[in-house]
Amino acid sequence: MKKDLDEILKYDTFNFNSFNVNYSEDTITLSFDYEIVGLEKFNHVLELPYTSSNINKEYVEKLAFNIGMLELVNYWKSTISKNVNIKCGMLDEEQIKFFKKVYFYGLGEFFYRNDITNDIDSFMNINCSGKVYDTDVNYSGVGNLICIGGGKDSCVSLELLKNEKDNSCFMINPRTVHLDCCKAAGIDSIFGVKRVIDKNLIKLNDEGYLNGHVPFSAMISFVSFLVAYLNNKKNIILSNESSANQVNVLGTKINHQYSKSYEYELDFQNYSKKYLCKDINYFSLLRPLSEYQIGMLFSKKCSNYFKVFKSCNLGSKENPWIWCCKCPKCLFVFSLLSPYLYKDQLLDIFGTDMFDDSNNLQTFKELLGKENVKPFDCVGTFEEINYAITKTIKNYSSELPYLLKYYKDNYYDEDILNMDLEHSYNHEHSLDEYYENIIKEVIL
Repeated sequence: MKKDLDEILKYDTFNFNSFNVNYSEDTITLSFDYEIVGLEKFNHVLELPYTSSNINKEYVEKLAFNIGMLELVNYWKSTISKNVNIKCGMLDEEQIKFFKKVYFYGLGEFFYRNDITNDIDSFMNINCSGKVYDTDVNYSGVGNLICIGGGKDSCVSLELLKNEKDNSCFMINPRTVHLDCCKAAGIDSIFGVKRVIDKNLIKLNDEGYLNGHVPFSAMISFVSFLVAYLNNKKNIILSNESSANQVNVLGTKINHQYSKSYEYELDFQNYSKKYLCKDINYFSLLRPLSEYQIGMLFSKKCSNYFKVFKSCNLGSKENPWIWCCKCPKCLFVFSLLSPYLYKDQLLDIFGTDMFDDSNNLQTFKELLGKENVKPFDCVGTFEEINYAITKTIKNYSSELPYLLKYYKDNYYDEDILNMDLEHSYNHEHSLDEYYENIIKEVIL
């Protein structure tokens, strides 16, 4: 039962009080102390592996402070306190502007779902006091730190990069799915970060304080940056595609995937080059590609990942991780892979034919763009799904299952295949010539 918004808003002050960095033999533990004044205190913990013998501890503090600035939003959202006091570090106006933008647009879905109307200038006041973290380092890393989520996108990146030298993988709270994907690529250098949310936040959620989607991928940006430094890596490689730029609510900037968007990627690159370290590169290998193309490459080149990859967020809460086959993400992945793997291979992956379940009709229509709101999940564009479904129907010679028959009767238009999504190319990306050639070789 949600609490009344007026009761929540009376807690108008949030403090980032302090943070600590503790070293053991091969692990660094970061702990962050936050407080909703008059309501609750929180301790947020990260444990990060390190292998480098040349670590500047003052510089690690600088990166830790920046991580703390991003992680605070997980707790702040409970009461959306107007005043945010940063008591353990200083930010200049440009930095404050950066974080406010990440918070505001990264919480766009959260604000929408909780029916909260505000604007980027006035939704939060940030006041800073404490130490100025201005330590710089001379740094020369090598190789790639490939961020692994367990889904088809990071599997495609793993496959395209598996023969590169000095590859390592990075993930938050490693699961068997993550490790099996790395194993399928033949990569055994793995840096897993343990991330522990304070139980007091769960208690507030249970009591009806505000809850919802946060910019998780932005947190990955900052944490992976520290992991790269601690383990002497040069490139942080994401697997975010061009499709991540599409909004979920037409006529707004509300985007479930904001911190996976190209806009955020550019903002973080600019921020990190100026305030963190100019010698660590952060970019998405798959940015020139659409979700459709990633699905195509996965279907054609990644059969060794079919049995191990998982994308379902609901299913990730189970042990082992499963496909729930009821959510938008499951139906999206099933649809996207269907032009190449339907029917037997898809049923082998998912265990059921999602096209033959009438309960999926509403979600199906939302994925197709036949409703006002795109599902709040990491799914592709309307054009891609319509293209994939049309191609599947054209290729399939047997009697159509329920959803494909519904599509054939109501929406089917073979002219959409004239778009040739297989060979499209998004020129808005951050790849240098070397990495761009890797992508061009498999698409163009």
